[in-house]
Amino acid sequence: MNEFIYNALPGRVVFGMGKIQSLAEEIDRLGCRRVMVVTTPDQSSQGEVVRELIGSRWAVNFNEARMHVPTDIVDGALDIATAAEVDCVVGIGGGSTIGLCKGLALRADLKIIAVPTTYAGSEMTPIWGMTENGIKTTGRDNRVLPSTVIYDPVLTLTLPSFVSGPSGVNAIAHCVEALYSPDANPVTSLIAEEGIRALSNSLVQVVNQANDCEARAEALYGANMAGSALAVAGVSLHHKLCHTLGGSFDLPHAEVHTIILPYATRYNTEAAPEAMLRICRAMGTEDAAQGLFELNRALGAKTGLKDIGFELSDIEKCADIATQKPYPNPAPVTKDGIIQLLTQAYHGECP
Repeated sequence: MNEFIYNALPGRVVFGMGKIQSLAEEIDRLGCRRVMVVTTPDQSSQGEVVRELIGSRWAVNFNEARMHVPTDIVDGALDIATAAEVDCVVGIGGGSTIGLCKGLALRADLKIIAVPTTYAGSEMTPIWGMTENGIKTTGRDNRVLPSTVIYDPVLTLTLPSFVSGPSGVNAIAHCVEALYSPDANPVTSLIAEEGIRALSNSLVQVVNQANDCEARAEALYGANMAGSALAVAGVSLHHKLCHTLGGSFDLPHAEVHTIILPYATRYNTEAAPEAMLRICRAMGTEDAAQGLFELNRALGAKTGLKDIGFELSDIEKCADIATQKPYPNPAPVTKDGIIQLLTQAYHGECP
C-alpha cells in the first residue's frame, strides 16, 4: 500500500471558448463590488475590454505589472487599490500579472480572479514570488490562491509563437518537478503526467498553427494540470535555479525555465527513476532530458543561456546564490554540480 497525504486546494475553474463573458457573474458570485483590473503595459488593451465587461463593478485599472514582481510595483499597486477601496483584483495575462495579483492579496484582504492568457499554470497555485534588491523570494500562502480561474482559449489566439512555446514548457517544468518533489503523491503524479502529455502533444501545433483553437485549449488544459500538481507537490532544483537566474540576473522568466529544464532533469535522472519513467511515457520518448531538449528545438525555442543575455562569467555567482538555501531535491545539490549544469546550459548543449 502506498500511504500518502493529499490536501486538495479550494478554487473554481471555468473553462471554455468565450468564457470571459462570464466574468461579471463570477465577480458577483464572490460578493465583490469594486474591482481592480491588472495587466502588463503591453496588455492594457485587454484590461480595457475587461473594464467594459464588468461595468459598474470596475473601480480602477493598473497596467504596470512587471516580470519577477518587483516589490516597488506591488507597493504602488496596493496604494492605488487601497485608495479605490478595491475588494477584488482581476488579473488578465501571464505570470507577471497574476504574480502581482498574488502580491496584492498577500498584503491585503483581496479576492483574485485570474484570467490566464499564457500557459504557465501559476494561476492554480498558492505560491507567490517577489523580487527586491536583486533577490527573488518565494513562499506559499492560501491567501494568494485565486478564488476563480477563467480559461478562455480564444484569449490566447494573439499570443505570439515565441511566447507560446516557452510559456508551455514553463508549465511542463511544473509537472516535472511535481513528479519528484518530496510531497509528491499518486494523485499529483497522475495530474503531472497528464499535464506533460497534454502540453507536449499540443505545443508544436500551437506554435506552427496560430489559429488552432483546439490545440490552444489542450495547452490551457495542460497548464491547468501543471499548476494543480505544482500547487500541492512543490518545487525543487529547477525552480531554485530559475528563481535565481530571473530574480538576480533579470532574465526572462519563461525562457529561463525552457532552457534550464532539460539540464535540471538530467541532474536528477538517476535519483528519480520513477519520475523519469512517467516523463518518458507522457512524451513518448526514451530519455526524459533529451526528450525535453528535443521538444524545445521543435518549438524553435532558445536552448542556451548565452542566447538570452546571461554571461559566462556569472556562472559561479549564480551557483553560489542557488546553493545557499537549496530547495529539497532528489539528487544532492552541490556547487560543482550546479556549475557544471549551468555551463552546459549556457552553451545549449544536448544534456
